[in-house]
Amino acid sequence: MSARTRIGPQSGRGRAAPLDVDALLDDRGTGIIVCCGSGGVGKTTTSAALALRAAERGRKVVVLTIDPARRLAQAMGIEMLDNTPRPVAGVDPAAGGRLDAMMLDMKRTFDEVVLSQATPEKAEQILANPFYVALSSSFAGTQEYMAMEKLGQIHADAKRAGTYDLVVVDTPPSRSALDFLDAPERLSSFLDGRFIRLMLAPARGPAKLMTAGFGIITNALTKILGGQVLRDLQTFVAALDTVFGGFRARAQKTYALLQADETAFLVVAAPEPDALREAAYFVERLAEDRMPLAGLVVNRASPAPQGELSGDEAMAAAARLRADEPGSLTAGLLRLHADRARMVEREAALRERFAAAHPEVPTAVVPALAGDVHDLDGLRRVAELLAGGGVQGSPVNR
Repeated sequence: MSARTRIGPQSGRGRAAPLDVDALLDDRGTGIIVCCGSGGVGKTTTSAALALRAAERGRKVVVLTIDPARRLAQAMGIEMLDNTPRPVAGVDPAAGGRLDAMMLDMKRTFDEVVLSQATPEKAEQILANPFYVALSSSFAGTQEYMAMEKLGQIHADAKRAGTYDLVVVDTPPSRSALDFLDAPERLSSFLDGRFIRLMLAPARGPAKLMTAGFGIITNALTKILGGQVLRDLQTFVAALDTVFGGFRARAQKTYALLQADETAFLVVAAPEPDALREAAYFVERLAEDRMPLAGLVVNRASPAPQGELSGDEAMAAAARLRADEPGSLTAGLLRLHADRARMVEREAALRERFAAAHPEVPTAVVPALAGDVHDLDGLRRVAELLAGGGVQGSPVNR
């Protein structure tokens, strides 16, 4: 396995190099690619395009998406994605690769963990518990945690059975890109909280010294919550000891897997101040946690207008024409050209600012397409643009 250079902020070696996507996909030492970034920056499309290109270059790939919009299923021609990998039809098999796709089912993944960790009787009791149902369906961070859980499962199964040699992960559409890395710690903090420990204390024994105080608390809670609710809560909390110890151990194992040289993180961003600021935070966090960063993908960059005329020159020419001919069509076209040129310049300045702070982060710039990606041909086009590079102030299709 080839060791990947770990990239950190403020490296000070000059401008960023183009991201060599094909070299990343062809490297058999790369077993996991994690596409991360804030919501709405094109992580799902990027993940699917990378997975498709890798499969058509000879890799055995599974792509795991955590996207409630289900756009990946539509683009790959699969009617419904679920927790089971499904083959994608239409992938060119000439290089010997193949592609499966799946979508995280958060509740089902949680249920699978419970079933694997508890006896059938205890598992049935836990799965029917209303507090478990709430935790597994809507607790903050559960989706991110279950994404890591499923990644660990897929990787272990692939190693054991040889089914895949590359796993591409589309991280959850969180408000913050950091939620994916922070979820296991947040869940552990919840499970180790004072209230949970207090509820577990009588079951762990010896706890005779706490019995009287605990009785006062439970009496108070019974009056507030009702007897049945309190019994459900106590049953659920008692089950935590059985199930969640395994969660913590697996979370630590998956976290170590994310730090391994076989993993490559791609930070995905849009050419906007907030998205690039979030990307910068993520780059710094990955360096802090010693996780291997492969590079930055800037999606939906404004394509540069044709011609050599700058934005300022086009605007000045439009103003002169309008002074002589107020309804000039040419003046209107020049203004459109100026607006597009200024947007391209503004986006290039944002990328250059990012590169100045993180000069060793290889970057690919993908221009915005005219329409939505809804099929394999659209994903191939995105993959071609990704592999085409494009970096810093030079949009791909200039």
